[in-house]
Amino acid sequence: MKILGISFGTKNGNNDTVCKVALKGAKEVGAEVEFIQMSTLDIKHCTGCCACVKTLLSGKGSMCVLKDDFEWLLDKMKDADGIIISDPIFEEGASGLFHTIMDRFGPRTDRGNNVIGTKVAEETNGKIPDPRILKDKVISFMGVGGSDWGTRVQCEHAMLALTPMWKVIDNAWFPWAKELIMDDERLAKVQQIGANIAEAAKDVENASYKGEKGVCPHCHNRLFYLEPGTKRSICALCGIVGEVCTTDGETVFNFPKEQLGHAHDTLAGKFIHGDDIKRMEGSYAEIRKTPEFKERKADYNFIEALTK
Repeated sequence: MKILGISFGTKNGNNDTVCKVALKGAKEVGAEVEFIQMSTLDIKHCTGCCACVKTLLSGKGSMCVLKDDFEWLLDKMKDADGIIISDPIFEEGASGLFHTIMDRFGPRTDRGNNVIGTKVAEETNGKIPDPRILKDKVISFMGVGGSDWGTRVQCEHAMLALTPMWKVIDNAWFPWAKELIMDDERLAKVQQIGANIAEAAKDVENASYKGEKGVCPHCHNRLFYLEPGTKRSICALCGIVGEVCTTDGETVFNFPKEQLGHAHDTLAGKFIHGDDIKRMEGSYAEIRKTPEFKERKADYNFIEALTK
């Protein structure tokens, strides 16, 4: 059983320490542990070229045009049984580097796309995607902040797990955490997070969320989009549509059961999204052929990008 710890903070900073404390907790319950310091890696920004998903869905594997350390990182993540991430809070949310990794995960690690890509490859005698991406896995997140500004971070962190459908065990947020190493109570909580994921990795199928209760009963998220002028509420993580209300002094999120089939972290929901994208891409491909589209593009190409 292998638990991988990844710190997105500065080298030898608070996030490194927090991550290592959690790994110590995992090691004490029998896990083999590894640690990655993200600032030492060369990670480029996703360009949005879609080469990865185009090759994946055409039965040619999943290829990225960028040449950097991301493939090494992804290989380490796929090889682990469980992952612990420690990330500094930027502007109430996840760090920029974390967002870059989330973007690079993109459609190429999406479980729905990989199920389809595997089927296409088998039917066409093509290149089957790495089967490890379809392996059930557990992951935990720790947001480390220097103040109490962090209301987006748990939702943004869990979005990384949503794509490959990895099971979140803990999703913690530590405000006022600059001196966390001196706080034995909070250190014990961090170490327990490490122990929790190691135990969960032993039996992923029966593993369950151990973190603080959320508002969405499906994904434990607390962040919602409230449509103005209506009672309609959308979970900002899993996308379930319902209504946030107060019952007996407690905030609850109610939704029709059929909404579970549309959730972003279910295969059914991913296949619906895939069909939507396929329809949109098909329509766009046809529109691009029209004279009107070409004329409009020409009209707006009156200016060139600045160069250094």
